[in-house]
Amino acid sequence: MQERKGVITFKGGPLTLIGPEVKVGDNAPHFKLLTNSLQEVTLDHYKGKTLILSVAPSLDTPVCAEQTRRFNKETANLPAGVEVLTITADLPFAQGRFCGGENIKIATLSDHRDMAFGDAYGTHIKELRLEARAIFVVGKDGKVKHAEYVKEVTEHPDYEKALQAAKANA
Repeated sequence: MQERKGVITFKGGPLTLIGPEVKVGDNAPHFKLLTNSLQEVTLDHYKGKTLILSVAPSLDTPVCAEQTRRFNKETANLPAGVEVLTITADLPFAQGRFCGGENIKIATLSDHRDMAFGDAYGTHIKELRLEARAIFVVGKDGKVKHAEYVKEVTEHPDYEKALQAAKANA
């Protein structure tokens, strides 16, 4: 598996990402994740939809929680056919608890079992076994329309660019 050293940092310290860099124009890599009820879902489950894949290390941290709240709020302004998925390595039960307590309606999906999403999208942080902060927009055609790997894990992504890409490809 490909390793990309020093691509991101955590509080200034360099980290290693496992997996390839996904770029605009690429076919969206296949993924397999778990819902909060432990059901397996794949990219095929969302065929024909435009997806915002909001990837974060853990919903138990302030920036990740705010990222999820922000996209949850933004869903009211998104065209029909656009779906937001929050992906972390948190246990599905922890995701469910967070969503219930915060009234989050967007799907939260867990990569905790085998980090297959992280390995496919290049967001698996080797040193921490967590996801890196990233945003991908996948169009209805299955192509990546926007890709952002946030350089510093403790910083926010560019929400507006992701939202614009999703709206333009709805």
